[in-house]
Amino acid sequence: MNVGIVGLGLIGGSRAKSVKTRTQHTVWATDTDGETMTLARLCGAIDAPLTDENLPNCDLLLLAVAPHAAVEWVRARADKISSKTTVIDLCGVKRALCNALLPLAHEYGFTYIGGHPMAGTERSGFVNSLPDLFVGTSMILTPEPGVDIQLLEKLKAFFTDVGFASLTFTQPEEHDRIIAYTSQLAHVVSSSYVKSPDAARRRGFSAGSFRDMTRVARLDERLWTELFLDNSDFLSEQLEVLIVHMTEYLDALRAKDAPRLQALLKNGREKKALVGGN
Repeated sequence: MNVGIVGLGLIGGSRAKSVKTRTQHTVWATDTDGETMTLARLCGAIDAPLTDENLPNCDLLLLAVAPHAAVEWVRARADKISSKTTVIDLCGVKRALCNALLPLAHEYGFTYIGGHPMAGTERSGFVNSLPDLFVGTSMILTPEPGVDIQLLEKLKAFFTDVGFASLTFTQPEEHDRIIAYTSQLAHVVSSSYVKSPDAARRRGFSAGSFRDMTRVARLDERLWTELFLDNSDFLSEQLEVLIVHMTEYLDALRAKDAPRLQALLKNGREKKALVGGN
């Protein structure tokens, strides 16, 4: 199978490496940074550049760039994408992508499915990409009704081959609603938390809790601004809920209300037990 990849940052680079190390598929890729393309060729992550000439020969085309860039890339080359090609974006929001790319897919005859690999690190760029980044993680897909079941089976085999433990199927709106809580809100909290003036004086006083709370504050602000704004309705709702709960703790502390504070902490512990996770 010929796999095309647009963007060789952390996600695209890791996807290229995972395909080359775990499968026999051919990988063609493109990136706006010439040095990244050179590194990808030298380390064997790609077989050749993805060009307008070999684009029609792609069986699978993965979009690993920011949402607006992904849409513009496809829009500029939609007439060169073959009807045999399945296009999957790897972006962190789905409604914006699906609303823009599904009409193009219908117009030009290729298949488009929204996607989101639930994997990543706080460090970006090809130099931080890993062939095992996706091992044991979930790949989310948002196929529209009527997508060929055999195609979904082929995609399941492909994503399993490159390390994913499972596929999760959902709708774009449901994806964006949940990801606002599980991912985007965590980035807002981390970015806010690290702005305390006491953060600079934390050396010798911090351990795992500080590291965990601040890890994702090391983000690409341009990318995450785009993701936040594309999902501003759901993210705003989650932030409002968080502010309500944080205010409850603040009020209890200011009142020195030990029973109320203990009840809030107990409720949080019980909620954590219900939702599970590490």
